[in-house]
Parts: sequence; structure tokens; C-alpha cells
Amino acid sequence: MTVLPRPLRTTLLALLVSALPLAAVSGGAYAALPATDSQQSPLPTLAPMIEQATPAVVNIATRGRVAIQNNPLLNDPFFRRFFDRPDQPRERESQSLGSGVIVDAKRGYVLTNHHVIANADEITVTLRDRRSLKAKVIGSDPEADVAVIQIPAENLTALPLADSGKLRVGDFVVAIGNPFGLGQTVTSGIVSALGRSGLGIEGYEDFIQTDASINPGNSGGALVNLRGELVGINTAILAPGGGNIGIGFAIPINMTRSIMAQLIETGKVRRGRLGIQVQDLTPELAQAFNLTPGAALQGAVIAQVAQGSPADKAGIKAGDIVTAVNGQPVRDGGMLRNAIGLLRVGDKVRLDVLRDGKSRAIEVAVKESPQEARVGAKHDDPRLAGVVFGAINESSPLFGKVDGIPVVDVDPDSRAAQAGLRPGDMVLSINRQPVRTPDDLVRATQRKGSLLFNVRRGDSALFISIQ
Repeated sequence: MTVLPRPLRTTLLALLVSALPLAAVSGGAYAALPATDSQQSPLPTLAPMIEQATPAVVNIATRGRVAIQNNPLLNDPFFRRFFDRPDQPRERESQSLGSGVIVDAKRGYVLTNHHVIANADEITVTLRDRRSLKAKVIGSDPEADVAVIQIPAENLTALPLADSGKLRVGDFVVAIGNPFGLGQTVTSGIVSALGRSGLGIEGYEDFIQTDASINPGNSGGALVNLRGELVGINTAILAPGGGNIGIGFAIPINMTRSIMAQLIETGKVRRGRLGIQVQDLTPELAQAFNLTPGAALQGAVIAQVAQGSPADKAGIKAGDIVTAVNGQPVRDGGMLRNAIGLLRVGDKVRLDVLRDGKSRAIEVAVKESPQEARVGAKHDDPRLAGVVFGAINESSPLFGKVDGIPVVDVDPDSRAAQAGLRPGDMVLSINRQPVRTPDDLVRATQRKGSLLFNVRRGDSALFISIQ
């Protein structure tokens, strides 16, 4: 065992202490580090910051009903009698536990993950002081896995929001959760990577990767910097063998901030469209486009421009290489899609593009996606009453990859909801007939009797029979 000389040990300890910021307390003073009895020298600690941050992190418990998926043949009375199978319950009670972060103490807004409160009929929020409060859903965005709920605004503590765009790999961060109602858990680590995407966890991905352990039940909790500012919402871990291997992911607060504002204002996120399909700029494409050898391979290639779209009218052409959006560098196609998807309908966006080796700036107005079709109400079909279907537009990560019709909304009291259809489901076929367009869906639903839906939900698929 090698022992460092005492002067060197003293110098290293002094450098470590000076590198850790001290948490601010009331009156503008700073919390003092405790002194040891033996050497009377301060020890570095995160306790002051954690004591201020933890009251804003809450436990979220939900109750709901989830449809039980039976074999469609067992819905036929003849088969039930033939196989001596009595009527089976169509639903079971579901429970979920997660975490959330108070971001507005005056109005009682709590930020969490969509998957924490999905399908919830009842939401209970437990604070650090053990108060239990009923919450209501303000809005939810399944594609980004972000939700905003509201609790009574009485003596709450909120976390200040940081600028996650200033994070760097190597920055210290702390993950705080409130799982299972047992109280806060706190783990520390560093930012391992930024801009992680293509993981298939969510529709819009731009994750902060951290080695600060995100424990079970910590989904929706806080990832904070050493000032106690919120830099991300903990959402997932990488667990190839079913266990935590120390790789966690958080949604950057800058991405969440835009979504949260729309959810509070309208209860949903309206994503616009430019009318483009994009792909990553690879070394082979860079060579084909005669880019300067050795140039940093950053950007997204416009693969297709829809005729008559906002991008077409603005003069964007296939083969253009987008290098920045509103002055922010574009790393790849996923980053460009995220940037466009977070803009509001009506916003104007400036794209810096390379065309034939020359740079130019193009301004495009973000337009609304194709209007949703209320198929159930339009055709007076009781089987689909209360269901809202939409269309896959180019801002969706499924665009060009999946043929189907997305379910935008489902009335909780409708037949479809009772059968198990949920917002965010992707309808792939009806009665074994593929549905790729609204016209396909209309034709498929003209048949009398039950409707057998084959839907994609996340990374899985299932059949749902609607009577």
C-alpha cells in the first residue's frame, strides 16, 4: 500500500474542499463544513444542499384499472360454453409507485414521468413531512414521457430550474427520489454522457446519462447539480440482465421546460411540422457531398421535402445539410427532430444549412400537423365513440418506420377504454386488415360485430377486441 507524504495529502484535501460549492442558506450565508475532532479540518459534504432539495421531491402512488387481455375466441359465448370457461373479469386493479418534483410552489405543479401516472384513476402525493395530498393531472406527453400534476399549494418547496444546456461530461450530479413511500433516497455521481438517443425508451430522446444510481421507484425524481438546481428528470436505467448496472438516464430540464409550459397551458403538446425527412450525416455521405476532409461530422441531411410543405415553401431542398437550429449546433438527425418537435405551432425557426459547400440561413414557419379525425363521433359508431385517431407526421420517431394509425385520446368511459385501448397505442390492423391511412380505418370499421385491433404499445404488441 502506497502512502502519500503528509504535505501532498494536505494539498489534495484542500483542493477537494475548495472544488465543492457550499449550499446557500437563508440570509445569503453559506453552510459551514463540519470540523473533525482529531484534526479540526473541514470535511466536504453535500448535506446542506440535500437538506434544501429533498422537500421538493415527492412520492407518487397511483391506482387504476387495466384491461385483462383474453383470447378473442373466448368472447364468443359458444366457445366459452364449449371449453367450460365462465366469464372472466375484463379488468384488474393496477398500482404504481414513483417520484415527482415540485417545480412551482405557488400553484402546486409537480413534474414527473408519463409512465408513472399513466392509466391512473387516483393519484396520491406524499411529501417529506408525511402529508398525503390528492393530485389531478394537468397534462401528459407520452412521446417524451413527461407529465404535470397539481396538488394543493400549501407550504410547498420547489426546486429552481437550471440550464441543462450548460452541463458538461464530468459535472457532479445527485439523483434524488422518494420511492415506495419510505422517504428520500440520494445517490451521487457524474454526468457520463450527453445527448443520448436511439435507445427506444421514448419517442423523443436527448438523455443525460449518469452513473448516479437511479433506484427502483425513482422514476420522475430529480437530478440536481451541486447548487441544488434541477437539471433533469430521472426516467430509466439500462438493465440488460434485469439489474442496475450503474447506467441511468434523465430527461434534460431544458427539454422538459418547453413541454411543461404547453401542458400547463393547453393540457397537451401540439407538435408542428416542417415537411422534411432527415438522416444522420455519415462519413460516406460527407465524402459524397464533398465536405472538407477532417471536418467535424455534425449535422443532419435532408433526405426528402414534402411538396407544398412549410420547408418546401421556404426553399429547403433534399441534400441540404442542417448544421444549426436557431443558432444551436445540430449533432445528428435525432437532435434536429427533437429541436423541431419541441417548437410550438406558429413559431418561426432558423435553419443554418450547407448547400453545394456554401452556408445559408433559411427561416421556416412551423405549421400544425394534419388534423385529427374523430372517427367514432363522425360515423356514430358506439364501438369507437370517444376515440380520437391521428396521423404519423414527420416529427414522430415512428415516421417512415411503422405503418399504422395512432390513438390520440380515449374517453375513459367508452367501450374502447373498457376493452383496453389507450392513448399512445398504434393501431396496426383491424380484423387482420392493415390500416395505414384514415381511409383504411374507416373501411375496416364498417364491418358489424366486434372489432379485433392489433396495436403496438411501446416495444410490445397485443390484440384488443372491442364489442
